[in-house]
Amino acid sequence: MSAILQAHGLSDADVERIRQDFPILNERPHGHKLVFLDSAASSQKPIQVIDAMDDYYRRYHANIHRGVYHISELATEAYEEARASVARFIGTPCAAECIFVRNATEGLNLVAYSWGRTNIKAGDAILVTEMEHHSNLVPWQVLAQQTGATLRFVKVTEDGRLDLRDLDALLDGAKLFAFTAVSNTLGTINPVKELAARARAAGAISVVDACQAVPRMPVDVVDWGADFIAFSAHKMLGPTGIGILWGRKELLDAMPPFLTGGGMIGIVEMTHSTYADVPARFEAGTPAIAEAVGLAAAVRYLEAVGMDRIHQYEMYLAEYALKRLAEVPAVTVYGPSLEHRTGVISMTVGDIHAHDLASILDSEGVCVRAGHHCNQPLMEKLGVPATARASFYLYNTKAEVDALISAIEKAKRIFKIA
Repeated sequence: MSAILQAHGLSDADVERIRQDFPILNERPHGHKLVFLDSAASSQKPIQVIDAMDDYYRRYHANIHRGVYHISELATEAYEEARASVARFIGTPCAAECIFVRNATEGLNLVAYSWGRTNIKAGDAILVTEMEHHSNLVPWQVLAQQTGATLRFVKVTEDGRLDLRDLDALLDGAKLFAFTAVSNTLGTINPVKELAARARAAGAISVVDACQAVPRMPVDVVDWGADFIAFSAHKMLGPTGIGILWGRKELLDAMPPFLTGGGMIGIVEMTHSTYADVPARFEAGTPAIAEAVGLAAAVRYLEAVGMDRIHQYEMYLAEYALKRLAEVPAVTVYGPSLEHRTGVISMTVGDIHAHDLASILDSEGVCVRAGHHCNQPLMEKLGVPATARASFYLYNTKAEVDALISAIEKAKRIFKIA
């Protein structure tokens, strides 16, 4: 296997070294070795991220941007260095285009509230896709309801890809096109660059949910050509409670604040205020400083491994997993063929409910996600109430795929499925 694996990004030794950095992988739930296959929901954290946050709290915790004393200056420097690290990681030369938010959900709501309520009016159209996470659907539903705009939808094909045959007609008269870069349920990789270019040609801005893309493949926002992208730190080895909204500077500069209060102001008088420049305008209140430090450490970790190598290795695991799952009778896998997907694999096993399947897998130490994955309209399209989802990342192994298959076979025996 080793020669093949090296051709797919990471060697056996590389992966073993990586695994040593993740303390949680030493846990033994229910007496079994932990097999964590739920990184699409939230990835595990290497010791480098944990230590960086611990170091902040131990040595230089203070509020930022206002203090002139030493540890406040250290904290401010670390916070802004984190912003610069994220900017470098996603390919933008302008760090001010990176807004710290609580998570991608808040970032998408920020666009809907600030840009949307300023620019969308009755009669306008908002285009989304049938595969969107609720975080990239519900904000646009609310915006349409409040402004009198209409929603349009790009359909999903039977093989789990976007049906782009009518895209130009759907974009005609649209002001905004919101779509995911990678489906969190189907694993589908969408052609972001093409979609953003076609939106721009039609006079619409593009808003990209990049939560499943940024952690697992090289992302260059300049090359993508989108107008806004949002992603969360906790899916890319970083902590919970912090994410990024990236937006074109000229769009951000023209947008009113989303939240108001301390830190986002220019001058405050009794009856009116002026607002700070971007990015401070959108970062009201005391921010998630320790989480920014942790995110910067996660970025350094991913950069050291190499995003190309991570993506190649994940695709290797996905190929092996799809092959093994295809050998198991009664397993149905949803989503496109390997060349159009990542290592996010949703499945059903006979008539076993996804929650029952996940519970049995858990008894074997195998962690998968079960439910509608914040994709209820997509579940309806697929004709299932829920799926079990296994998702792979840089710390997973071929042996863990085998453990997944073994646990599925156990579930089939319990439910007497041939």
